[in-house]
Amino acid sequence: MDNEQLTIVKGENVLKTKSYQFALKVVRLCQKLQVDKREFILSKQLLRSGTAIGALTEEANQAESKADFIHKLSIANKEANESQYWLRLMIDSDLIAIDEGKLLLENCNELIRIVTASIKTTKSKL
Repeated sequence: MDNEQLTIVKGENVLKTKSYQFALKVVRLCQKLQVDKREFILSKQLLRSGTAIGALTEEANQAESKADFIHKLSIANKEANESQYWLRLMIDSDLIAIDEGKLLLENCNELIRIVTASIKTTKSKL
């Protein structure tokens, strides 16, 4: 199934789904950068931070406590912010097209909003 075709159904973990979709897009972009432009340094940085968001979300879903959940999502939030940095750098250095980069930045910003809301909601329940 193409990642663009994934739909969110009732009861599904939106953060889990969207972070996975974002990771797939990052993997494909980094593969393209490495093959087409022989760019390895920045693409590996983005690959690491962009895929970490989903991995940390998965870990948070298995957290041992609310504090552990908040901690894991806080790290995911840092990785998402780092991903923003690498995407902006790639756009401004003309490594990726503005349209492609802006779409990924929008996806990343959406993840940050969802993660932040999840952290705030969980903190309010402590």
